Amino acid sequence: MTKNERVRIILRELKKLFPDAKIMLQYSSTWELLVAVILSAQCTDKMVNKITQTLFKKYRSLHDYAIADIKEFEKDIFSAGFYHTKAQHIIASAQIIETKFGGHVPKTMKEMISLPGVGRKTANVVLGNAYGIVEGIAVDTHVIRLSKVLGLTREIEPEKIEKALMKLLPKKEWLGFTYLLIEYGRKYCVAKKHDHTNCPLTHLLQ
Repeated sequence: MTKNERVRIILRELKKLFPDAKIMLQYSSTWELLVAVILSAQCTDKMVNKITQTLFKKYRSLHDYAIADIKEFEKDIFSAGFYHTKAQHIIASAQIIETKFGGHVPKTMKEMISLPGVGRKTANVVLGNAYGIVEGIAVDTHVIRLSKVLGLTREIEPEKIEKALMKLLPKKEWLGFTYLLIEYGRKYCVAKKHDHTNCPLTHLLQ
């Protein structure tokens, strides 16, 4: 079975299993989406949504973040882990967006990754979900792990995994593929050691 055949089967079956797969982070603006994605590094979406439920009520505007007291902000996002770094990145990004981008989260990959703490994964999530601009595939921990498990690539670096997947998948599938793999990883093929013969895709890919 070629990788192209393999990815077609995977895509078809994942869509059957998870017809409504989408981003789980809750937000009401592009800026809030960016904040949520930054917070989600090494943190579950469920915990991020719990934090932002309060955070987004306390900090209503981009300017509120730009002038936030970092020590207080660290306490507000403490449960997300790596709170010191995340607080720095969020506040600095708010200041840059306010001064350099006229208060609007930028719409290009180059500008997005110029923001503190924003890599291709975060940029892909924000550009795709907020603006419908798809420049790549968001490669999170689920995508890294399952791309190897499902035999799509042997690459281990996120950017190389992204490039490999972009070659295999039609561009129209790039945005949704991440969420299909996330759902599959959560429900069936979990990160902890388990018997893969019980995972729905295993017998189809042998």
